[in-house]
Amino acid sequence: MLRFILRRSLGAAVILVLLTVVAFLLFFGMPRDPALLMCGKTCTPDALANIHKTLGIDKSIPEQFWIFLQGLVMGRDDYAQGPCPAPCFGYSYHTNEAVWSTLLDRLPTTISLAIGGAILFLTVGLGTGMLAAWKRGTVVDKVFTAGSMVLSSMQIYFLGPLALALLVYQMHVFDEPKYTDFSANPAAWFTGLIIPWAVLSTIFAAQYTRMARSSMIEQLQEEHVRTARAKGMSRRYVFFRYAWRGSLIPIVTIFGIDLGALLGGAIITEYTFGLPGLGMLAVESVRFSDLPLLLGVMLFSAAMILLFNIIVDACYAFIDPRVRLS
Repeated sequence: MLRFILRRSLGAAVILVLLTVVAFLLFFGMPRDPALLMCGKTCTPDALANIHKTLGIDKSIPEQFWIFLQGLVMGRDDYAQGPCPAPCFGYSYHTNEAVWSTLLDRLPTTISLAIGGAILFLTVGLGTGMLAAWKRGTVVDKVFTAGSMVLSSMQIYFLGPLALALLVYQMHVFDEPKYTDFSANPAAWFTGLIIPWAVLSTIFAAQYTRMARSSMIEQLQEEHVRTARAKGMSRRYVFFRYAWRGSLIPIVTIFGIDLGALLGGAIITEYTFGLPGLGMLAVESVRFSDLPLLLGVMLFSAAMILLFNIIVDACYAFIDPRVRLS
């Protein structure tokens, strides 16, 4: 198991390095000059050259990339804003703040949104999916299946404003969503994220309902499950002892990818509700053409997805003994 995890970690590191190369070339190899945005309308050639030197974009692309890699590993001390400890993604063009510190400041909001929403949509989605498979062919199954198909076709940018209009501005059931530090006020942290959690989980729970139902029905047709039933084991015991564990394999795979993507920034949800997380930070970096900040958000999101892919692979053996045998 340890050798497998090390091998997967090495592969993920190689992928991340290749992604860093491609992203850097796409962002900093573009013909658009970010210094023009900072120079203003009264820009002079001397001022433009000074900004190029300050930003470090007066060098060739290979030199810039090598310096960037050195900063990620060892940090840099040659910035006008001050030293930048590793991992150094540089300084924001717009705020002049270190990209890594900005990511860390926004990360608690994204973690709160992602973890809370994931717990909710995984619980609801698995519960309704398993119940639909248990009651296959009944009214319960048809209602859950039809409801999941309708909700999965919805979008956050539609449900979000609708929930705000009804629950906040018209019925006054909840306050307007906002992020509060959990250590400062746990109650305000919880109430401020209820609506974003509910909207986010509605879309995902519908998908997990259909996935859990189809996976469970497929597992119930497996030979080892039918053998257990032929030996006289009860339907309930076979359902939860054999079929349930086997059906988790595809669900864990998708959940790991979804959770990694959410931790990298739930862009639409954060933008809809005005939450200052990594997703909102990505939107701001695009708006201001802040290339170091956009590159930092992108690489951090990629790292989260790769990390959770490794965790998912490691979880397989604990879910299904047949994986350990293979």
